[in-house]
Amino acid sequence: MMTNNKGLLIVVSGPSGAGKGTICKALLEKHDDLFISVSATTRQPRAGEVDGVNYHFITKEDFIKRVEQKDFLEYAEVYGNYYGTPKSRVEEMIDSGKNVILEIDIQGALKVKENFKEGVFIFILPPSMEELKQRIIKRGSETPESLMTRFKSAYQEINYISKYNYAVVNDVVDVAVSKIEGIITAEKCRVDRIKETILDSKEGLIHEQLYD
Repeated sequence: MMTNNKGLLIVVSGPSGAGKGTICKALLEKHDDLFISVSATTRQPRAGEVDGVNYHFITKEDFIKRVEQKDFLEYAEVYGNYYGTPKSRVEEMIDSGKNVILEIDIQGALKVKENFKEGVFIFILPPSMEELKQRIIKRGSETPESLMTRFKSAYQEINYISKYNYAVVNDVVDVAVSKIEGIITAEKCRVDRIKETILDSKEGLIHEQLYD
């Protein structure tokens, strides 16, 4: 049977307020073959956080050792603590047929692309910059200064869109989710992903006809 059982790494990013988290949550709720990539960190667990669910909590020594072993798709140091995406764990899930979603900032996504070129990179866009501004304001957690900083950052981040495979406008969440589902289906059918499976199957069929 000519099926490709390998999963996909789906990297989702975009500016703050574009709705990345909402879309990823909706996708995970709809599909039991989608799994979120859990990051590793050296910081201490906060109240209610569970190891392996919120983060993989590891020591700084262990983290640095994994960096030296090139076991992170990307990593960064934030306020004295390290955060990273474990490469071996992601590869293990993909090899077992699981589709893995990685919701990450743009700089992290570009680093992942360097280390995992076969990933599917999706950029989430707001319907307009005005709508993006309103979404950030509605959060109620921004001062006028921080709002302006976020807005300027969003403008700069959109310049990186050409580094991605797909762009999805998040106007209505269900529609955006449907578009990403279509992207996943199409990616599963790409010849460069399935040609080895097809050729192996063809070889097997020829062998059966000639020698059985």
